[in-house]
Amino acid sequence: MYARFGKRMLDLAVSFLLLVLLSPFLVLITLFLAVANGGKPFFRQERPGQNGRIFTVIKFKTMNDRRDAAGQLLSDAERLTRIGKFVRRTSLDELPQLWNVLRGDMSLIGPRPLLVEYLPLYNKTQRKRHDVRPGITGWAQVNGRNTLGWTDKFAHDVWYVEHLSLGLDVRIVFLTLAKIIRSEGITSETSATMEKFRGG
Repeated sequence: MYARFGKRMLDLAVSFLLLVLLSPFLVLITLFLAVANGGKPFFRQERPGQNGRIFTVIKFKTMNDRRDAAGQLLSDAERLTRIGKFVRRTSLDELPQLWNVLRGDMSLIGPRPLLVEYLPLYNKTQRKRHDVRPGITGWAQVNGRNTLGWTDKFAHDVWYVEHLSLGLDVRIVFLTLAKIIRSEGITSETSATMEKFRGG
């Protein structure tokens, strides 16, 4: 009952309430990032959602568009702005996704939406992560986030899908808040964000 109806009702109520309450704060962050990123405060990208349906995810843009002499984008670490580092460290970059939750593209809790290019690389078990709506935070995020390797991350995602419940979602919310306070698991050991998935 919770997975089929209750979870979506909770998503609608909480995302709407948070958007209303946080609207002044969201406007302020938008203005700061617009200045830091040359008038581009938001990052938009197509991502696969439930059952692989493609939607456009929206986040606060934490990196500028600086390029090298050959016109290639610099590394993530080089493009992270000062305010971008703060926004990423405190996970504030995820807040615009409340709009995706309200629209029904995402849930508050679920496997993180990854790149469309990864879809053909998943094996049968890994594809189960798309049996539910992707989330702003999830079981993998509270168990290591970007410090996890892909195998462990997908294992946590699939475990969540197979054990989805109200109790688990509540647990993930509290663990997420603890992670944010301690700024844990924001980066991997070798990258400012996360290495690309190559399959397997």
